[in-house]
Amino acid sequence: MPEVIFNGPAGRLEGRFHPAKKRNAPIALVLHPHPQFGGTMNNQVVYQLYYMFAQRGFAVLRFNFRGVGRSQGSFDHGQGELSDAAAALDWVQTVHPDARGCWIAGFSFGAWIGMQLLMRRPEVEGFISVAPPANLFDFSFLAPCPSSGLLIHGDNDKVVPQKDVQNLVDKLKTQKGIVIDHETIPGANHFFENSVEELMLRCGTYLDKRLGVDALPVLPPPPADAGEEFAEDLDEDEE
Repeated sequence: MPEVIFNGPAGRLEGRFHPAKKRNAPIALVLHPHPQFGGTMNNQVVYQLYYMFAQRGFAVLRFNFRGVGRSQGSFDHGQGELSDAAAALDWVQTVHPDARGCWIAGFSFGAWIGMQLLMRRPEVEGFISVAPPANLFDFSFLAPCPSSGLLIHGDNDKVVPQKDVQNLVDKLKTQKGIVIDHETIPGANHFFENSVEELMLRCGTYLDKRLGVDALPVLPPPPADAGEEFAEDLDEDEE
């Protein structure tokens, strides 16, 4: 799980990158929650989404937005963070130029940034949007949404009420040419406390369906500071 530093529009950005063994493996970018409310690339939902893609052979990057951790710059209310995400995707594509597909996943604020990015990048073929903050940010830019994807949230979310996510889903489902899957996890709050395993089961099942492969077993990922043992375990799984 190499640490990486790459150039962003406001300075250097810090990330963690899991390279793929196959040159044409798909790539994925995972985006973290709101920087001003403690969101970082080591958030457990973000980390487990990262692990989910890596386990399936993706080249996957998670990184800290500007002003978070060792990433340079300061919070820019979404505009600069969108530029950071674009720079991150550029970096992954440079490292894996022969990738046969591209996915974006984001949690909360990261879901909002990710869905803006897919509007600008036609190569993005799928997305996973976890707890999209439809009541806090404007999602009207999804007109139309260019890619099929999954929106998933908890029915006990006090930060983003279920009705607001449902309204977003209803709008997206009226659009032609895409398929929007919508999942609700009973009892889960905005942070998926005590519900992360169910969240990952559903996200993994959706991704496997889109990839056209048999569902992989849901394994508990190692802690965010697992270091090189993580990469070694994945290498053994892929052999």
